[in-house]
Amino acid sequence: MIRMTMRGICILTAAALLLLPQYVLDAAAQSGGTVRSKHGGWAIICDTPPGALVEQCALMQNVVAEDRPEVGLSVVVLRTADNKAEILRVLAPLGVLLPNGLGLNVDGKDIGRAYFVRCFQDGCYAEVILEKQLLDTFKAGKAATFIVFQTPEEGIGIPVDLNGFSEGFDALP
Repeated sequence: MIRMTMRGICILTAAALLLLPQYVLDAAAQSGGTVRSKHGGWAIICDTPPGALVEQCALMQNVVAEDRPEVGLSVVVLRTADNKAEILRVLAPLGVLLPNGLGLNVDGKDIGRAYFVRCFQDGCYAEVILEKQLLDTFKAGKAATFIVFQTPEEGIGIPVDLNGFSEGFDALP
């Protein structure tokens, strides 16, 4: 089950974590960020954010709903600055129904929901601690579907290819 804890929120805030959405990927090299490696549909993106002493890296994949090209997600996995936890962060577009949260299925099995924690001008973020059970599910899985809602009844499934996830996660500095 996906769950958000206050510990997770505090870790995220304290670590000043990095997220580079799709439209930034091409500009990553221009701003100092680089695509370090690719693993299936996943890429490791690294950058040294303003004020940070060390480079931060994230494993990410950007996806779009097959039947709704205007609805896309950035799915990001990163380690906290203290290397004590991994975070799964998903950026959804503005306009999604926030109270329903973000649903997740892996290989057809309902995993649960994560709730949105913040919205900025680039979209709304759902974040969870990537605990061992969820990490193992992602590593062993073939396909995930993240579900955003526009109404309480209308979910939009957005497929995420898990090919390369395990390799990419293991390569994440």
